[in-house]
Amino acid sequence: MRDKFALIAAEQADHHDDVLAVTSMCRALEVSRSGFYDWVRAEPSARAVRRAKIAVHLKAAFTLGRGTYGTRRVHAVLARSDDPEVASVSLDLVRTLMQENDLHACQPRAYRVTTVSGQTATPAIVDHMRRDFTATAPGTRLVGDITYIRTWTGWLYLATVIDCHTKAVIGWSMAEHMRTDLICDAITMAAENVDLAPGAVFHSDRGTQYTSTQFAAHLTKHNMVGSMGRTGICWDNAMAESFFAALKNELIYRTAYPTRQSARRAIVEYIEVFYNRIRLHSGLGYRTPLEVATEYRENLSQAA
Repeated sequence: MRDKFALIAAEQADHHDDVLAVTSMCRALEVSRSGFYDWVRAEPSARAVRRAKIAVHLKAAFTLGRGTYGTRRVHAVLARSDDPEVASVSLDLVRTLMQENDLHACQPRAYRVTTVSGQTATPAIVDHMRRDFTATAPGTRLVGDITYIRTWTGWLYLATVIDCHTKAVIGWSMAEHMRTDLICDAITMAAENVDLAPGAVFHSDRGTQYTSTQFAAHLTKHNMVGSMGRTGICWDNAMAESFFAALKNELIYRTAYPTRQSARRAIVEYIEVFYNRIRLHSGLGYRTPLEVATEYRENLSQAA
């Protein structure tokens, strides 16, 4: 009986819900018209079934993004699906279903300048980036900065090194202090994780740690060239600031940390598991840093 009703429903769409056509089909298939309409009212429409199916995948994509994905990132996740019906979903439907399911990405907070300009510094260093944070290969152009995280036992300071080609955080260091050793350790990790090109550019703001003679010597040790933006102009180091904005919006501001160690564990997991390997980056065409790095290596291997 259900198969007959389904057949009538399929034909009904072609006849624009013509009552006479429905009556004729019911008579031909020996079912009652009232029974057909009862079935229609009880049976979810193909549209409703599809929306429900999309909603399941949408919620999974939102969960994958840890509640940080907005409409476009969720849409990008669905577009990767092996199911053509899911992959072809429109951005408007994603937006509608997210609203219907009360899925809202966490919102960023306003940027605050935290740089303390160095008074006694190395000779003036030019800005090699000039707000162009792109690179044709990994390990050639890097950016970095320092931020702080509040815990119940005091501040935890984080220094990062980000690769401009993959946007991956390739070096990081955390400590209870903001001494120059903090950023030197981050550079050392970056050099261990990625093959740095001779003369690789490292860009930062003009904080006291980055303008120190100790840090200049550390860059020279790794055959790197320093680059600095202007003091207090966040756009001159936008890529580094963008990472910290994501970190704090997607992790720090959503959690209270009893100890520095608990904050450290959460930050390491965010960087190494989520940010570098799972999170889709709009600046990478909604790919992950790991995917971009892998693609570069594969293209290099094929060219050889």
